Amino acid sequence: MTYCYSLTRDFDWQLKSDWQVPDTPFMSFAFWQALSDSGAIGEEAGWLLIFVEVHQSQAPELPVAVMPVFIKGHHRGEFVFDHAWAEAYARYGVDYYPRLVTSVPFTPITGQRLWLTAGTELTADILAAALSGVENIAAQVNASSWHGLFVTEQLAMCAQRLNSSEHAAEHHPKDHLGHDVKFNSAINSKLPLTFLPQLFERQGCQFLWQNQNLMNDSKPFANFDEFLMTLTAKRRRTIRSERKKVAKQNIRCELKTGTEITAADWSAFYQCYVMTYAVRGQEPYLNADFFTQLGRTMSEHLMLAQALDDTGAIIASSLFVYDEPNSLNSTLYGRYWGALDDYDSLHFELCYYQGIEFAIEKGLDYFDPGTQGEHKLIRGFVPTVTHSLHRIYDPRFAPAIGDFCQRDIEHMRHYRQQAHEALPFNADNMPTFKG
Repeated sequence: MTYCYSLTRDFDWQLKSDWQVPDTPFMSFAFWQALSDSGAIGEEAGWLLIFVEVHQSQAPELPVAVMPVFIKGHHRGEFVFDHAWAEAYARYGVDYYPRLVTSVPFTPITGQRLWLTAGTELTADILAAALSGVENIAAQVNASSWHGLFVTEQLAMCAQRLNSSEHAAEHHPKDHLGHDVKFNSAINSKLPLTFLPQLFERQGCQFLWQNQNLMNDSKPFANFDEFLMTLTAKRRRTIRSERKKVAKQNIRCELKTGTEITAADWSAFYQCYVMTYAVRGQEPYLNADFFTQLGRTMSEHLMLAQALDDTGAIIASSLFVYDEPNSLNSTLYGRYWGALDDYDSLHFELCYYQGIEFAIEKGLDYFDPGTQGEHKLIRGFVPTVTHSLHRIYDPRFAPAIGDFCQRDIEHMRHYRQQAHEALPFNADNMPTFKG
């Protein structure tokens, strides 16, 4: 099967084919429409979006896959950091911007980075066609690099195939007319025709709660106390103490899902959310319109945890997104949090313990509480590998960056192993280290 590509800035490709349900709600059309309609992405936001459509060469009018590509002059909202690479370029008087990014904006969640039509499986050939479109964009805007963030292991394996000699020797796919696609000005490329850049992989670490009681044939937990019994006595005491501290402050928690979340709830949530940024002197990534649109268009995936004081006033909120409970590897995602003041242990209660209880109640397989934070480790969240891909278009910088990525993979694997050894599970419920 041979493939070609085309470029577009419109969303109307969604109407051309029958698309698979994506592996996370963050690649749903509703989520991306909310990002666009609220102004979170777009040229004014510094997230100029181009879609690379991949077509079978025999049927160029119908896309089989689409990859989003952002043209960016900054690093905000990415969570995989390459500031040092930008500094290296600057030291040699070379501009690192613009750069190209394929990600879900402001969302450090592993998942698909291409939309696929029904019956289509991601292959190295489809990825090669998409990346040929990326290279076309890079040539037109003189981009330094492309970055695919929080990609699946499957996509990372496809990239490894493209780095093999048999794929590196192949010609890049053309557009559906057999020539270069232009979406604006003439090409002014940093990419010498003799230089075929490799795809470099970086690995990271996030912490994932697993709904598996290894002491009971890996069955899902029946309740929170059953989960606690898999931890060491010290950690059980710590968690119970933290939960009691919240209760002693006369704070109670309520959970709402879907259409139970009212306009007043959204308003209270947003007041809490902006405080997370205000204490750092920053503007929030997302505005109130984004969240209210999510409430209208994908309410079946939303859970809102609220903390109320003894007067019934909402003092903190945490918004979760979750998969269909019966889907493969169904996951609860902790995404947005904020509090009007500082309350002892409330963050742990509202962002972690309420999430664990909800995941158990719904029978979800995993709970991803968000990026970074070793404080998750000691509360039973298991270190898990993440993948990102990077392509550097300047041959003067590519070897050094490639060497860094390779060394960093080993460093991060050692870090994950050390983190795994620090897990608070008793011996009978210690999960196997998976690298």
